Amino acid sequence: MFEVIPPDGLSDDELGRILSEARRIAVVGFSRSPLKPSHYVPRFLIKQGYEVLPVNPNVESIFGLRSHKSLLEIEVPVDIVDVFRPSSDIPQIAEHTLSMRFKPKVFWMQEGIYSREAAEILRDNGIIVVWNRCIMKEHNRLFGTKPLIPMGRFK
Repeated sequence: MFEVIPPDGLSDDELGRILSEARRIAVVGFSRSPLKPSHYVPRFLIKQGYEVLPVNPNVESIFGLRSHKSLLEIEVPVDIVDVFRPSSDIPQIAEHTLSMRFKPKVFWMQEGIYSREAAEILRDNGIIVVWNRCIMKEHNRLFGTKPLIPMGRFK
């Protein structure tokens, strides 16, 4: 049985402010596969001018950017932690987020990703929590940008 994911309660104004003010985004689960959203969404973010920090323990770099083994390796302030991992991984990622040297302003769970307990803990620690939303789709919807199409078989 699937869990019904409630809305995160954030308004378009709040989402627009988050995306307008953010400069540096850590992407947990950044993939090397160009057909996965966890690859082309961060690529989109880079093209929009965000500084993206890949977090993937299985690769050394993506797009020439050093990949961090975990959020705990990041030594610079991050505005958004954007997560492309299963909901079951979210509590541990939330713990790592709270243990980062610089606490991020926003914890963003991509479409289909949600953990109520993690959201509550993060919110209790002053972090804005977004869930079940694609950061690229929200950027496009709010700012009229065009999403990138995955490369490969869709050429």
